Amino acid sequence: MLTRSKPNWELPESAATSESDFQDRRRLVKAMALSPILAAGATLAGGPASAATADPTTKFYPAARNLRYRLDRPLNTEKQATTYNNFYEFGSHKQISKDAQALKTRPWTVTFDGMVEKKMTVDVDTLISKMQLEERLYRFRCVEAWSMALPWTGFPMADLVKFAKPLKGAKYIMMETFHDAEMAKGQKQHWYPWPYREGLTIEEATNEMALIGTGAYGKPMVKQMGAPLRLVVPWKYGFKSIKSIVRFSFTDKRPLSFWQKVQGKEYGFWANVNPEVDHARWSQATERVLGGDKRVKTLLYNGYGEQVAGLYKGLKDQNIWF
Repeated sequence: MLTRSKPNWELPESAATSESDFQDRRRLVKAMALSPILAAGATLAGGPASAATADPTTKFYPAARNLRYRLDRPLNTEKQATTYNNFYEFGSHKQISKDAQALKTRPWTVTFDGMVEKKMTVDVDTLISKMQLEERLYRFRCVEAWSMALPWTGFPMADLVKFAKPLKGAKYIMMETFHDAEMAKGQKQHWYPWPYREGLTIEEATNEMALIGTGAYGKPMVKQMGAPLRLVVPWKYGFKSIKSIVRFSFTDKRPLSFWQKVQGKEYGFWANVNPEVDHARWSQATERVLGGDKRVKTLLYNGYGEQVAGLYKGLKDQNIWF
């Protein structure tokens, strides 16, 4: 009889979700059942809700949790995760959440081009409606040596690759965010190579851990976290998880990412987490857990080596850490 061995990070459900969290989730479901009524009332009263700005994907939340992806540490609170963010399009400070509200997320289209059977541009709500959303508990590790743990909602990037229908010779995916300096004042800083771009190999993109994030904490993605569509690759440093994506381009040439152009000696293409390989200006051996001063030891591949280490066999002659 075949038996399945659990990954080293997979723990009992009780270790990930407390009873109070479960009750909060039930209250959230009830609250969301009332949200259309409340939204309609706000519109009639002259509030902010309107057909132009409403998010039609709200009905898909909260998504069912995939119990295969659990945590060995407590979740950060929603407030912690949404008030300490990098989003250079709106500025270089961490308290970017207020400035990021200038982001206009509807209408929003996503383009698939390059080495694909047919170039196409799809409305983001149409794209999301074609995918099966799920919730996953993941660790997040920033290259700046801080970390958090949170419940992402999204769909496997492998499903997006299948949707795009790349040609056989495609080896990489280049992702690109919006470019609108009138909306995002950070993009007026001409010394940065806008728009923000990032890349993965096809093998990385189709690995089970790679997720296209559409939400967090049981609701659609907030603007400061990269609405309406972002990348989530938890075994890599956070700058790889590009926000507010508008383009997926398939190519046979390795993409040159935003931070590689800014400082290639410190921020490379791979950016896999390794506590034994320091950043040029600080140690990566430990990390500060968001929400306090506690420091914990950094894990190789952020603890997901069992799932992703095989991607890098034969690449020991290359620097797969930065």
